[in-house]
Amino acid sequence: MSELLTEITVWTLALCVLAAFVAGFVDAVAGGGGLIQLPVLLWSFPVAPLASILGTNKAVSVVGTSSAALTYRKQIQVKAQVLVPMMLAAFAGSVLGALLATRVDRALFEPIILTILICVGLFTIFRPEFGRHEVTSRVRSPFVAPLLGAVIGFYDGLIGPGTGMFLVFCLVSLLGNNFLGASATAKFVNVATNVAALVIFIPSGHVLWLVAALMAPANLLGGFLGAKTALDKGSAFVRLIFLVMLGLLVARLVITA
Repeated sequence: MSELLTEITVWTLALCVLAAFVAGFVDAVAGGGGLIQLPVLLWSFPVAPLASILGTNKAVSVVGTSSAALTYRKQIQVKAQVLVPMMLAAFAGSVLGALLATRVDRALFEPIILTILICVGLFTIFRPEFGRHEVTSRVRSPFVAPLLGAVIGFYDGLIGPGTGMFLVFCLVSLLGNNFLGASATAKFVNVATNVAALVIFIPSGHVLWLVAALMAPANLLGGFLGAKTALDKGSAFVRLIFLVMLGLLVARLVITA
């Protein structure tokens, strides 16, 4: 992997570090940090294997998501009976998705994902009160959280973009969380999916460790500040960032289609 770093400039590394900070901030608020960080890594290392870019992205992201999760944990009580099964299922799903990703053409899935994202965005826009307050009156099956974790974890391992946003939306719509509480829970689940992907990428040597070491502190700081900002601004702010990042993800899929 050392030969991949010989042509890189200081300015390119600086751009990667800046992208890691912004991605950490955005991801901590509402998910979608990969829309910023991953394209920058792809542009910076055009000859690197895709697996190496994905592995480096995960190695950086796990630092920021962990920072955000711990920051949320200090002020928001996350229900362990929901979170633990969801994290375990997400971990297993992400491993399976990462393994399958080497055999399936991701382009087959993009039209389906694009349709789902547009529906999610329209639903959120036309229901202004959606996710502003937590709903506790609904009786929910104990299998809902792990099922969500397994499905979204599988998606993260197989495709990836928008995982955090899908988690937030599902936690709000199916488990009755408000946007702020959903974002906090999503960070813990994201940690599990990132670690699961690294279980595949690290043993196969698909992490650019020098780049990851430079980007990780910036991602950590961004994750910490993003979580603090979300806690200060509340669910309305998280909802706004959620919609902005959702729009960017839809635009990206349309452009690359």
